[in-house]
Amino acid sequence: MGIMGLALAWETRIPALAQRERRVEPFRGHVAAPDAAEAGRAKDTVLAAACQSGDLRAYERLYSLHGARMKNLARNILGSSTDAEDAVQETFLKVQRGIASFRGQSSFVTWTFRILVNTCYDVRRSRLRKKEVAADDEQHRDDAAPRSEPRAPVAHPSLRLALERALAKLTRHQRDVFLLYEVEGFRHAEISSMLEISQAASKNTLFQAKKNLRRMLEPPGGSYAAGAR
Repeated sequence: MGIMGLALAWETRIPALAQRERRVEPFRGHVAAPDAAEAGRAKDTVLAAACQSGDLRAYERLYSLHGARMKNLARNILGSSTDAEDAVQETFLKVQRGIASFRGQSSFVTWTFRILVNTCYDVRRSRLRKKEVAADDEQHRDDAAPRSEPRAPVAHPSLRLALERALAKLTRHQRDVFLLYEVEGFRHAEISSMLEISQAASKNTLFQAKKNLRRMLEPPGGSYAAGAR
């Protein structure tokens, strides 16, 4: 699966991923002060209440605040801008239909992103079923006609492409946790709610994802690690 449109503000850190003895820290930017965090939770609560009351302007506010971020995450998971747009639209429909079930166990934004992630999973499963059907149809076709040979992949020096390829080789859970934590900036508590796993599992999955990325991105001979010593 391709990872298209990946938001890699941290792409210059790829060499650090390749260093076995250097810990890769997440990009967090400015850490919100307690007062700011409390204000954010208050706004989240107000937004949730407005949506539950049926205020369409609240949904417009939700989209204006988080729509771009949602599209970015969906695009990174699905590898397609078109599928990402569809997934976000479907997510907002599901939020409107299921708003009455929101009980505030997590933040409203986290709850919304959990619906988005599950919607992306549904799209991936649908893709897989379509591929299986297409493969079954192909077996019944007359394949006597000559087929063109696929082109060999063209090497690309871009670090972005190297990371995208490495991410595509991770397991689904490793890739999703990595994207949610490193790219989107969610905390492990939020990720555990979205993916319905424990915080310990989220942390361990992120550790394994980084370990695998370091292994895949490290040049033969470990030149990065050797240069760090």
